Amino acid sequence: MEPFAPEILLFDFDGTLADTFAAGLEILNLLSQEFGFRKVGADEAQRVREMSVTQVLDFLGVRKIQLPRIARRGSEELRRRIHEIQPFPGMVETIKTLHRRGYRLAIVTSNTEDNVLAFLKNHGLEIFENIRCSSKLLGKARVIRSVLRRMDSARSQVLFIGDEIRDVDACRKAGVRIAAVGWGYSGPSALTALNPDVLLDAPEQLAALLPAPGRAWTGPALSQP
Repeated sequence: MEPFAPEILLFDFDGTLADTFAAGLEILNLLSQEFGFRKVGADEAQRVREMSVTQVLDFLGVRKIQLPRIARRGSEELRRRIHEIQPFPGMVETIKTLHRRGYRLAIVTSNTEDNVLAFLKNHGLEIFENIRCSSKLLGKARVIRSVLRRMDSARSQVLFIGDEIRDVDACRKAGVRIAAVGWGYSGPSALTALNPDVLLDAPEQLAALLPAPGRAWTGPALSQP
C-alpha cells in the first residue's frame, strides 16, 4: 500500500475549530423550555460527551421530527453569540501553517454558513476554499462525499479532522481517514473506543504530522479505509 499523503483537509466546525460547547449547552437548555425536552445539568455534561447523537436524543427526550426546528433555532441563538466564540488555543496558528504549506482546506458542518463565515472573519481565517453546511445531524457521510465531488478529489487524498463520535462513523462510511480531536464535544475515551486513525490532544500536533501536500503522513501507520 502506498504511504498516505493527504492534500485536502476537511474540518468539522463546532468542537474542532470553534469552542462552542459552553454556548451550545446554554442554548440547548434554553431551547428545552421551547421544545419540551429535558435540560442537561452541570453534573451531566461529561456524561453527555460520551454519548452518540442518537443516545443524546434519547437522553434528552427529543423526537427526530423536532430536529430541523431545534437546529434552526439553535443556529439563530448561536448567531447572537458568535462574536463571543473563540477558536481553540493553537488552532488559528495551525490552520495558517497548513494553508501556507499548500493544503486545500474545507469545512463540513451542521452549523449555518452565516455563523461559520462570521467566525472565520472574526479570527482572520478566511482561507477555506469550500464550506459545506447541512442542518442534518445524521447522514454526514453523504455530505463528505458531496464535498469530495465538488473539490474533484479522491478519498485517498483526504484527511477529515473532527471531534464527535458521528464524525468517526461518517468517515468510515465515506471511506476517508480521520484525525479525531480530544478537545471537542465527544470525550477522548468515547473516540478511542471507535479506533480513529489517530487521536490528537492539541491542534499543534496536526501541523507536526502533516509536512506538506503530497508528502507522506508522518504520524502513526494508517490502514486503508
